[in-house]
Amino acid sequence: MAEGGVFSQNQFPRGRGVPNENPAARFVIDTEKQRIVVKFGKKVTARDIAQYADRLRADPLFRPNFSEIVDLTGVEDLDLQADEFLKLADEVDPFSDDAKRAFVVSNPVQHHAARMHMALRGRQNIAIFSSLAEAQRWVG
Repeated sequence: MAEGGVFSQNQFPRGRGVPNENPAARFVIDTEKQRIVVKFGKKVTARDIAQYADRLRADPLFRPNFSEIVDLTGVEDLDLQADEFLKLADEVDPFSDDAKRAFVVSNPVQHHAARMHMALRGRQNIAIFSSLAEAQRWVG
């Protein structure tokens, strides 16, 4: 684990509890800090996000009120349609309304995807950052 609890790209471990079988979304549950850090791969589809949510729900360490840091900086191809954004926000998202969510982005496409999720969830506890360190500080 890199300094501060965020994983470097070369040392990102697999999620605990449920084997990480989908390289599109690698995650770690940090029960001590009550947060999930997820890093998405180069290509992301609605199915990839749904599988990540399913794996979280199946993991005995997951709690819906944990915070989440979503690292989108490696995403080059984000294949999501408007109706899929709606379904992901309304039906698939495993987090409770009071969970803090931080999205880390590095380009306009990633930023747009994070803004869509923020708007569709309609919550003030979702923010967008340009670095993992900023996201960590905000999540606490």
